[in-house]
Amino acid sequence: MKATLLTLADSIPAEADAYQHLENLRWPEGVRCPTCQGSEVALMVPKNGVSRKATNGTQTQRRVWQCRPCRKQFSAISGTMMHGTKASVRTWVLVIFDMVSAKNGMSAREVERKYGVCPRTAWFMCHRIREAMAGSYDSLFHGTVMADEAYIGGDPKNRHAWQRREDEKDGRGTNKTPVVTIIDQDTGEVRSHIVNTLDQWNLGKLIVGNVEPAGSVLVTDGWKGYNLAGSFFSKHEVVDHSAGQYVVNGYSTNAVESFFSQLKRSIDGTHHHVSVKHLHRYVAEHDFRRSTCKAPDVTRMGALMEQAEGRRLTYKAVAS
Repeated sequence: MKATLLTLADSIPAEADAYQHLENLRWPEGVRCPTCQGSEVALMVPKNGVSRKATNGTQTQRRVWQCRPCRKQFSAISGTMMHGTKASVRTWVLVIFDMVSAKNGMSAREVERKYGVCPRTAWFMCHRIREAMAGSYDSLFHGTVMADEAYIGGDPKNRHAWQRREDEKDGRGTNKTPVVTIIDQDTGEVRSHIVNTLDQWNLGKLIVGNVEPAGSVLVTDGWKGYNLAGSFFSKHEVVDHSAGQYVVNGYSTNAVESFFSQLKRSIDGTHHHVSVKHLHRYVAEHDFRRSTCKAPDVTRMGALMEQAEGRRLTYKAVAS
């Protein structure tokens, strides 16, 4: 049966069930210790079989495990973006499902209304999940890759007078924030980067840092800023939109342009405003969803939990 929010909610009626669900996602081959990666672990069952007393005096259904070799105690949320949370783990599971499956993203205000948490908690939860969505980028693309850039920011005419520039213009040369995206045509994986200065040197360093040029094909539009990066590749296909070209020798940049269309639609329609400080997390969120768009939503949750370890984010780091 296809997994939906309703079936997921029915499968985790209690906190203990939510912990067990996360255990299955994080450790599909069996629970392992996050500290030593050992598999000799044992579940510490509460005396009453249901809950135990927490340090703050309340009862908790947290499923606690202990590693026999290193004696460390841990749970499914230890060392992840949920580490130390005061919010219900069941709420976390449902919010994660919403965020990995919502094509246009999910705003903090929507999480607040839907799950009954305060605005600050909802905002912090969303950013912690986005932090876990960011790719590790520990391997290089190979084959046919598409690259393009977009500029994220509000229309200059809507800014306050003191924020406007007389020479303000759209596209290249604007003072909006540049985002460069690379898509692997074979795997569909997406990698986006926020750049401060968009020139051929930064583009070349960024693209070659993510793609193995030897034996690969780089597909870009007609902007000359990509020529330096293209010179390292076995082949550089240019799709000149100004000449009415959209497909050249079977190559196009349609996929990366579609990605930017979705990203901008999400920012404009769902979030309305995104600060430059947090933009990289919103972009990482869209990278994750686009890279896993052909996978079932439960598989997406599993992929997120697989890379959640070590992705802790404090409120001070986000709000400062």
